[in-house]
Amino acid sequence: MFMNKFMLNETSYHGAGAVSAIPDEIKSRGFKKAFVATDPDLVKFGVSKKVTDLLDNAGIEYTLYFDIKANPTIENVQHGVEEFKACGADCIIAIGGGSSMDTAKAIGIIITNPEFADVRSLEGVAPTKNKCVPIIAVPTTAGTAAEVTINYVITDVEKKRKFVCVDAHDIPVVAVVDPDMMATMPASLTAATGMDALTHAIEGYITKGAWELSDMFHIKAIEIIARSLRGAVKNDKDGRDGMALGQYIAGMGFSNVGLGVDHSMAHTLSAYYDTPHGKACAILLPTVMAYNAEYTGEKYRDIAKAMGVEGVDSMSKEEYRKAAVDAVRQLAEDVGIPTTLKGIVKEEDIPELAKSAYADACRPGNPRDTSEEEIAELYRSLM
Repeated sequence: MFMNKFMLNETSYHGAGAVSAIPDEIKSRGFKKAFVATDPDLVKFGVSKKVTDLLDNAGIEYTLYFDIKANPTIENVQHGVEEFKACGADCIIAIGGGSSMDTAKAIGIIITNPEFADVRSLEGVAPTKNKCVPIIAVPTTAGTAAEVTINYVITDVEKKRKFVCVDAHDIPVVAVVDPDMMATMPASLTAATGMDALTHAIEGYITKGAWELSDMFHIKAIEIIARSLRGAVKNDKDGRDGMALGQYIAGMGFSNVGLGVDHSMAHTLSAYYDTPHGKACAILLPTVMAYNAEYTGEKYRDIAKAMGVEGVDSMSKEEYRKAAVDAVRQLAEDVGIPTTLKGIVKEEDIPELAKSAYADACRPGNPRDTSEEEIAELYRSLM
């Protein structure tokens, strides 16, 4: 018997001002004290204050933890675990992009499953027994969708690699997707995180695990992102609102069916060179799409249509596949994504990069079976 499993948040809130629901969620669930996990910039620019002010006004106790790096490390997580234990909280509010949410997930899992305190043992599909500390996730970027996924990514500085943890016990109980929390994102970050969301939707649509329920989310996400990202980069309200929703819908899908080699290669670039994850995904996406094209049946026709390409129905298979790739490349260029890995990748690192990308947890989902040699060639083609 074959069956598909699908997991989403218990509750999610959407729309401008959605953060106002947080105090009631905390009180109705009987939580007494929150551990607010966020990053230093969000504290500095007053973004996390939009949530902590609500907690102050509602008389809810909390501890603010902001020792979180852009690509969170094992040490970040272990420090967070100590701080959580010391403060006596019973829930976590994660405010930020993927980094804050990934750190919060790892902390929450280790608190309830202390045998994984080394963090490294959480790699892959972790055999944890207990649900993590309840998380209320508040994204401030429109990209990772970590607020609705069962994945998180941690950097092992010592071994120069990022590892993906997949754990059904870490999904936040509440997601609060409020575009007002994303309005302070600079244009370059909006572009990079938005292209990450598009990569989630496209890779999720063509991954080996894809099926009708996940397809429904991914094709809608591609459509929303394609029409919203350019506006979001210009800080236009409709664009921001669209991206907040589009990235969440993409997360609802890919979290349940997996990704592909674009993400494997991007994780490796971040671990080696600290390249922002979304930017890495975006530079790779058109090239990886072209590499996978022959293994995707008619799916690129749907992608081309969702990207807004005209006249797709009268195109041949070769034409609509090229049209889908070209539309993605054009969107990336329009929002200022570099077109090559020049100045990022060093030729002498390529064999190790390829080895690391091949070992990544996202690679097996790729529609085309690949090899270290072929991944190395993909990196080289973008030099």
